[in-house]
Amino acid sequence: MANQSPRSNGFIRIRGARTHNLQNIDVDIPRNQLVVITGVSGSGKSSLAFDTLLAEGQRQYIESLSVSARQFFDQRQRPEVDSMDGLQPAVAVDQCQGSHTARSTVGTLTEIYDHLRVLYSRAGTLFCPNCDREILQQSPSEIEAAVAAMPMGTRLMILAPLVRGRQGEHREIIDKARKAGFARLRINGATYPIDELPERNARKIHDIDAVVDRVILRDGIDKRLTESVRLALKHGNGVVEIVYQSLEDRDNGREAGASDVWHERVYSTQFACPQCRTSVAEVEPRTFSFNSPYGACPACGGLGVDQGLDPDLVLPDWSRSIAGGAIAPWRKDSKTAAKKHLALVAHFDLDQPIEKWPKERRQQLLTGDGGEFRGLLLELEIEWAGAKRESLREHLESFRGQVPCADCKGTRLGLAARTSRVGGLAIYEATALPIAAARKFFSEVLFEEDRKPIATPLLREIEHRLSFLDKVGVGYLALDRRANTLSGGELQRVRLAAAIGSGLVGVMYLLDEPSIGLHPRDNGRLIETLRHLQQQGNSVIVVEHEEAFMLAADHLIDCGPGAGSQGGQIVAQGTPKEVAQTESSLTGKYLATIAGPPRGPVRSCRKPKKTKPLVLEGATLHNLQEVTLELPLGLFTCVTGVSGSGKSSLVIDTLARQLARQLHGAIAKPGPFRSLRGVASIDRVVLVDQSPIGRTPRSSAATYSGLFEEIRKVFAGTKLARQRGHKMGRFSFNVQGGRCEECQGQGQKKIEMKFLPDLFVECPTCRGARFDRETLQIRYRGESIADVLAQSVDEAVEFFASFSKIAPVLQAMSDVGLGYLPLGQPSTTLSGGEAQRIKLATELGRRAAGHTLYILDEPTTGLHPHDVDQLLLVLHQLVDAGNTMLVIEHQTAVMRSADWLIDMGPEGGANGGQIVVAGTPDDVARCEASHTGNWLARR
Repeated sequence: MANQSPRSNGFIRIRGARTHNLQNIDVDIPRNQLVVITGVSGSGKSSLAFDTLLAEGQRQYIESLSVSARQFFDQRQRPEVDSMDGLQPAVAVDQCQGSHTARSTVGTLTEIYDHLRVLYSRAGTLFCPNCDREILQQSPSEIEAAVAAMPMGTRLMILAPLVRGRQGEHREIIDKARKAGFARLRINGATYPIDELPERNARKIHDIDAVVDRVILRDGIDKRLTESVRLALKHGNGVVEIVYQSLEDRDNGREAGASDVWHERVYSTQFACPQCRTSVAEVEPRTFSFNSPYGACPACGGLGVDQGLDPDLVLPDWSRSIAGGAIAPWRKDSKTAAKKHLALVAHFDLDQPIEKWPKERRQQLLTGDGGEFRGLLLELEIEWAGAKRESLREHLESFRGQVPCADCKGTRLGLAARTSRVGGLAIYEATALPIAAARKFFSEVLFEEDRKPIATPLLREIEHRLSFLDKVGVGYLALDRRANTLSGGELQRVRLAAAIGSGLVGVMYLLDEPSIGLHPRDNGRLIETLRHLQQQGNSVIVVEHEEAFMLAADHLIDCGPGAGSQGGQIVAQGTPKEVAQTESSLTGKYLATIAGPPRGPVRSCRKPKKTKPLVLEGATLHNLQEVTLELPLGLFTCVTGVSGSGKSSLVIDTLARQLARQLHGAIAKPGPFRSLRGVASIDRVVLVDQSPIGRTPRSSAATYSGLFEEIRKVFAGTKLARQRGHKMGRFSFNVQGGRCEECQGQGQKKIEMKFLPDLFVECPTCRGARFDRETLQIRYRGESIADVLAQSVDEAVEFFASFSKIAPVLQAMSDVGLGYLPLGQPSTTLSGGEAQRIKLATELGRRAAGHTLYILDEPTTGLHPHDVDQLLLVLHQLVDAGNTMLVIEHQTAVMRSADWLIDMGPEGGANGGQIVVAGTPDDVARCEASHTGNWLARR
């Protein structure tokens, strides 16, 4: 496919696109403009934007690389399209969480942390880790005096560092050391004669030191020490390392029967504390990396947390006394175990509630009193480690979790990285600031004249990226926030900051619903940023449903008219005004209503019932400021507020977790709070969030909802299956017996291409059906098990209409806007919104008899306004059945449709964490202090 042609100038011309449900469409997309692609769920938006435009853009780039380089790229499947002209290099900023681990942070994703590492290593000031004084340079004579001051009889090895943490065999350095007359080298902690060195793996990291001298301290060797230290400083570029063992160390080792214990101490002519003479090696950028062994805390490996007993799980309820079961791991003790355990804590007040104890006494209970009592946590840790019964070990394991590392206090960095400061803050303190506060700090920090040339360009880049993050509504995040704790919308905006920071021009940016998680107030800021990106000479293509984005578009493309096989066409395109005038476009109708009278609520608000509300008091997790939440039961309640105002902390991390613990025995730890009243009015709680329903291609909507088991029963019950003796297991692609063994039930095979990216091809035996020939011969109403999995939800509703255990769940999926979804579509290809609606439909299919609290986290993610109206009808039906609906949402139609609104804020981060106003939508609209109220008043 040609990348450019005269007739494609100014446009990306697509002809004959047939990827997924696209129906051989032709479309011209203007370049270097802000283009919004919209349409109902399943209409083909993502197929056009990501599976066609992005896939072809990436393919063309990857094919321009060398054959050996291509093997490192995960290449998308080549799109089905006749021709594509005028394509630009593609950069995708989608909702995919990727492979981010606890080591990825906002700072590392945006590359701000990389700039900070250079800033702190080159322009920072070092402070003593012991006495907090500024570290100054040491002279050779001061180093000699420090070594000579060690106790007499101490064994010493005086070393000159030659290589520190570098890959390679380092033959030249070793030859140089041999020529300098050194007889021994120390490699990775072991000492060898220089002519008997072991082979060194060139791909591994090595530390190499020249052994300058080995000596035992005694009178009369001052001159020898002086010569050895100065020789080590000469060959070690100003650094000398002393490896030593005192007489006491040798005596203790012999008594314990242990191996010799040696200590290491580094001296440098560069840095030393003038007060306590503590010295540290000169810091480098890698010293500040918690992903490097030279910067990470050695105790936790740079994670900042260790696995251990969690005090909040061990003592979950301070209102109890020890005799009343305050120590959770001991509640199910036998009489013998209870007697033994109570004897351990007998010197504490067993009958007084823990909350009435002094703070120091509670700490003594957990960590020991300095005497014979070693502390509850250590006693339980010893009991867990020595447990012989698996049941006891599993019981104690449930009270373990991630606790802050005792060595680095959660900073994730080694001691050297914690000693450098800029503007009075260490790097871990600067990254813990909210982005808005960090932006202010780095704009005001001052440097000495000799350090300004280094700091100025670094600060300029840091402030630029911080400014963007603040503008797009995530100023409440901190740079040390772990990437795997971010929502899809937050992650997307963070990744967008990294893309903008690169300063690329002539690029096609593709974004997937960047407004997710954004309050309507903040949409304008994000649009302004995207507009700036477009004005720099880039094409910005956004898949979006939010009205502000559609109205701001230079060019709007509406896909549809329906979903699945009923979609895949271009219904309308042009300016937003032109699309609004297209009668066949659902998007056009919606845009036309925006210009007309305000859309009122879907129905009149229900009145709170006489039942006492659910009351959560004193919530303080993260930025929550002693929040008291009163949730009226039997109503549709919407919690809203700007990003970072505390919605998820209050509803998901505190209320939902505590209810799950009380009603269902869950062990997940809720955020701190004072009390929770009114739980007796609720039978169960159902949390429906956007977490994946499965992490492998074997999982799907059918497997998660339990439909696949019922469908397998149907096929196992057919006449032919009974005659052949086939059981349910025959119709599972996860076990042997009925699946295609050629592809192990995957439907495709992986072909390793060595220097090319791995290739996935359709299994030649089953042709993607995933089952063997004999299994596919079993048919129900003319369809095989593979045919049924390929059916859309709407097709399956009709197909299984007579099955009472299948039809309700399928109908619920159709009602929540998933009628287009194939039953067997792998869960790894589902969006967060689709996964959430599958969970919701699974619950709806169970038909609970009221008194259930449903908690939903942004259920309109990925939904067109037309689909939102359908979803609201379903949610209100649940409320009409006697249930309570609690929804975190920003979508205007949802807020207008709610019976009760709770607005949090007023801002994000430290300036949020409060309930600004609560009441009906009309009540909130009259509150001038509420951003949500101001928005609703304009609507």
